[in-house]
Amino acid sequence: MSFDRLIEKIAEMQNPTVAGLDPKLAYIPSYIKEKAFAQHGKNLDGAAAAILEYNKGLIDALCGIVPAVKPQCAYYEMYGWQGVKTLHDTVAYAREKGMFVITDGKRNDIGTTMEAYAAAHLGTVDVEGECCVPFNGDALTVNGYLGSDGVNPLLSICKEQDKGIFILVKTSNPSSGELQNRTFDDGKTLYATMGALCESWGEQLPGAHGYSGVGAVVGATYPEQLKELRTALPHTFFLVPGYGAQGGGAKDVAPAFDVNGCGAIINASRSILCAWQKQNAPEADFAKAAAAEAVRMRDEIIGEIGSIQL
Repeated sequence: MSFDRLIEKIAEMQNPTVAGLDPKLAYIPSYIKEKAFAQHGKNLDGAAAAILEYNKGLIDALCGIVPAVKPQCAYYEMYGWQGVKTLHDTVAYAREKGMFVITDGKRNDIGTTMEAYAAAHLGTVDVEGECCVPFNGDALTVNGYLGSDGVNPLLSICKEQDKGIFILVKTSNPSSGELQNRTFDDGKTLYATMGALCESWGEQLPGAHGYSGVGAVVGATYPEQLKELRTALPHTFFLVPGYGAQGGGAKDVAPAFDVNGCGAIINASRSILCAWQKQNAPEADFAKAAAAEAVRMRDEIIGEIGSIQL
């Protein structure tokens, strides 16, 4: 099962973190942009080329430290088809370097449309009898608030292709409580109800280490809910955004882990991508600065939760 591979890599590297690859041109050193614009022009081609070179530099520096990367589709789609190709090439390069790739697309639809999303990001496509692989991520983030109609189409592809999904449960944004904290007549919150559905859906994708192939997105900015959901969802692996730039720290994310230091992977994006700017490092050291921040984050979290045991 896909998350077994992720969990084993986390334990091997003793690092339960994922680097979010959410690039903006403002994050990229000027020498990379100037080279790309000189070759392609100040247009979508140039922007996409600069992002790819930047991403490859980050991946080269991080692949021996961080088990996974999480490219957010929107940061690539904004640069048109050229940016989408950069997303594809980024996923391929990270996988080539042995990293687990979580495609952050938050896809949300039903039936054959959701099957198409699943085929695009996790599966294969038949082209006149030829089997083609579009993006080939290892996992995909999913908005499950359309119910089972929007999740069931993913499960068979996950099983066939050894992939996983992370479903939005309690998100890190400040206004998430406007809907997710709403309670039903029985007193159960909407986010707890979605979490219970993740446990149920996950029964179709059991894993070797106690966690299914259906994970949950639970924000670091809500540590009490993290603790609540970790207890309530013993077979659901967590993707935890909100660390770093959004304000979450090691103590905030600690409740996401089980007694063995397993059960979650913590995402940081801007704190890693922009480390060279925050450290006032030379532009040429952008990847070195990112690696140093990734090590600092790893050590801070491991210092809080202890070693990871399988």
